[in-house]
Amino acid sequence: MVSDKTDECCSTHLIDGDGVFNVTGVESFIKEVKFAECGLSYAIVSIMGPQSSGKSTLLNHLFGTNFREMDAYKGRSQTTKGIWMGRCVGIEPCTLVMDLEGTDGRERGEDDTTFEKQSALFALAVSDIVLINMWCHDIGREQAANKPLLKTVFQVMMRLFSPRKTTLLFVIRDKTRTPLENLEPVLREDIQKIWDSVPKPQAHEETPLSEFFNVEVVALSSYEEKEEQFTEQVASLRQRFFHSIAPGGLAGDRRGVVPASGFSFSAQHMWEVIKENRDLDLPAHKVMVATVRCDEISNEKYDSFMKNEEWCQLKEAVQSHPVGGFGKKLSSILNTCLSEYDAEATFFDEGVRSSKRKQLEEKLLQLIQPAYQSMLGRIRSDTLQRFKEAFDKELKGGIGFAMAARECTGTCMSQFDEECADAVIDQAKWDSSRVRDKLKRDIDAHIAEARTAKLAEVTTLFETKLNDALAGPVEGLLDGAGDDTWPAMRKLLQRETDTALTGFSTALSGFEMDEQTKDSMVLGLKDYARGVVEAKTKEEAGRVLIRMKDRFSMLFSYDSDSMPRIWTGKENIRAITKTARSASLKLMSVMAAIRLEDERDSIENTLTVALGDGKPTKKGTESLDPLASSTWNEVSASKTLITPIQCKSLWKQFNTETEYTVTQAIAAQEASKRNNNWLPPPWAVAALLILGFNEFMTLLRNPLYLGVIFVAFLLVKALWVQLDISGEFRNGALPGFLSLATKFIPTVTNLLRRLAEAGQRKTNAAPQHNLTPASKGNDIDDDKMM
Repeated sequence: MVSDKTDECCSTHLIDGDGVFNVTGVESFIKEVKFAECGLSYAIVSIMGPQSSGKSTLLNHLFGTNFREMDAYKGRSQTTKGIWMGRCVGIEPCTLVMDLEGTDGRERGEDDTTFEKQSALFALAVSDIVLINMWCHDIGREQAANKPLLKTVFQVMMRLFSPRKTTLLFVIRDKTRTPLENLEPVLREDIQKIWDSVPKPQAHEETPLSEFFNVEVVALSSYEEKEEQFTEQVASLRQRFFHSIAPGGLAGDRRGVVPASGFSFSAQHMWEVIKENRDLDLPAHKVMVATVRCDEISNEKYDSFMKNEEWCQLKEAVQSHPVGGFGKKLSSILNTCLSEYDAEATFFDEGVRSSKRKQLEEKLLQLIQPAYQSMLGRIRSDTLQRFKEAFDKELKGGIGFAMAARECTGTCMSQFDEECADAVIDQAKWDSSRVRDKLKRDIDAHIAEARTAKLAEVTTLFETKLNDALAGPVEGLLDGAGDDTWPAMRKLLQRETDTALTGFSTALSGFEMDEQTKDSMVLGLKDYARGVVEAKTKEEAGRVLIRMKDRFSMLFSYDSDSMPRIWTGKENIRAITKTARSASLKLMSVMAAIRLEDERDSIENTLTVALGDGKPTKKGTESLDPLASSTWNEVSASKTLITPIQCKSLWKQFNTETEYTVTQAIAAQEASKRNNNWLPPPWAVAALLILGFNEFMTLLRNPLYLGVIFVAFLLVKALWVQLDISGEFRNGALPGFLSLATKFIPTVTNLLRRLAEAGQRKTNAAPQHNLTPASKGNDIDDDKMM
């Protein structure tokens, strides 16, 4: 690449003499002159003509470029090789000019016109204005140097499927004295003849020249001979290039303009097609350029969006928590990105532009959809958590379950809808109904779970109350089992069940359940209450033997005042035993079956006849043992607690274990009788009176003996009391003698010491009593003496 720069001018070698397109140089040139920013506001001017006809000189004076000019002193030779491009200085809009290699040059030879045709076709396809540089003296001549050039231009025009409207500006050089008004008709006539002679496609056989070209003619004086006049005429011509693309300008009616940002790619592709000697389809080329450039712009905007700091922050933030204004923020970023695409692609083919915009929008939406879904997921999880907290709070506040569920669900779903609306992206038509349905299912599942737990809690509460209200009283009633035990138990069950069911029904009303479900739960609680009674009864029936022994012990060992019995010999042990055993048998009959229905049975009579005082079965009869069975008459097996055969076994075991208590009581009674009877038999008393009559009379005759006997009686009585002889012998003779042997000497010693102390106190009291009168007498004598 050869690039020349001045303060205001920049040029580059677009295509070299070998036909190689200078991609790098063109891109650098476009960046240098900021051509891509021009959009459609630009113009392309090219110049073609015979070699050494002053093309570069004209361009340099006309547009302020710095193309290399021929050195006249070195002779005529090829100066411009290939195609050069430069930026016109000081002309608006931005105008680029191409200096084409001259035609009919000796360097390429007479027969080598390939590059000449290729460059001409390229200039027609790219340029809005084509300057055709020609000598004044060639006008009207059949073999003029411009004839081959015009034929070339018109021939290559036929290769464009849909040619763009191009302005052909014929620049007549070295104008003679012949006025331009006379030269122009001749020139136009020659041009028309050439156009008519060029073979055309069938579609354009009758198409006039004006359909493809705007023909303009201008004449310039000789640069070498009349430089000053030449300069003035060039300056006048320069003014026609200002606003050349505006209506009425040189290129005011141009068609099929490629946006400036796609010019480099468009020119490169056109040259490739031309070099391959293919027909150049300009409409298809325009679409292809638009496709490539719109793809590039789309990719640039996509990459720019991915690196957007605000988008990156949103994408990261939404992973941890919902972002307020998510939809508006993301919509704004998307709108900015798409607007930038629209601004850069606005001049390309509308169909291609719209298609690529839609693809870009779809790619961007596909990129942000995971973040949107994460946002909805966060909203859903946060809403569900808020629902759980609000729902639990409402339930703790005492509000009904169904009402709390309904209100909290409505509130939270409304909040979810508001937050989803805030997350809506304007460019997307995404539906959040699936996430909403998922949230509704989660809420319903939580409500169902909480409902089950709450119902279980309420049921457990009332079951606990029933258990507390029934278990203890039932145990107490069975402990004092009697004829009124089961009626009392039925009454207790009815009362506590009614109380519990009333409260239970009130508690269930807050759940607003259907009557069938409610009745089922109420019936379940009622069955539970009955089950508590039955379970407690079965439990107590398993301990019936212990209770029978406890009842026997209570009635046998304690009197009616609940005081322990002392077997003194006056009690009727047989009657007491019978009463205690009858009560124990009564207890077993009460606990033999469950009687929660008011139905009569014969269990008590059967047990009384078989185990109590019923008449015994006579020998020789064939009646069976009423207890030789596993079921009771008129009592179902499910209500049987103790079978007849079990009752018989328990009664046998009961009698065996209580027999010892009765035996001990009888032994204690006999021992008490023995210990409490200290008087000799009556016959012994009579014998003593008869045989001891003489001794009795002797005592009556001698009172001293009687006093001695009295004193001895007192001593023996004192020893009897001190030694507690009757108490010592209560446990037996041998233990009594042993105990008395150890206590006798200490007791006698203690008794003598007490007698001695009593005598000493009396002796000390006598002298004191005698001293008191004498002292009084002495006091009287003293008074008298005074």
